[in-house]
Amino acid sequence: MIRRYKTEDLPFIVSIGRRAWINIYDMYRNTYGSELFSLLIPNRDTAKEEQINHHALHHPDWIYVCEEKEKIVGFITFSIDQERKIGQMGNNAVDPECVLKGIGQQMYSAVFKRFKEEGLLYAQVRTGLDDAHLRARRAYERAGFNIKIEDVTYFKKL
Repeated sequence: MIRRYKTEDLPFIVSIGRRAWINIYDMYRNTYGSELFSLLIPNRDTAKEEQINHHALHHPDWIYVCEEKEKIVGFITFSIDQERKIGQMGNNAVDPECVLKGIGQQMYSAVFKRFKEEGLLYAQVRTGLDDAHLRARRAYERAGFNIKIEDVTYFKKL
């Protein structure tokens, strides 16, 4: 069941976010090296928590959670740009311990419905091209995202 976020959901979605991004942060550290990684993500243990907390504080109405058997098993944050008529999906994750399939698709569908109700014309999501984001890319493509632009970010040690 997809529902709107409630303040008491925050510790549960933060926990899901922290656990879901472990492999992604590991990939970043391995790719960037320890020095650059620590400059870009000074505290990996709280980075995702800070992002989720900020979104919950400023836009609690732009968060949905997925509950199964009265347990939160996923969440999604999003934003709405009425001027450009584009909605953007942000941080979203399914509890890594959840064995149920289709949670992400349920959340995306709920957000698409909201975007349509708001009169938006497009939905946008950003993700990495690395192996750590492979499952996310596949999920977004299953959800119908089919216009994409790829880019590369380079770093050079000075």
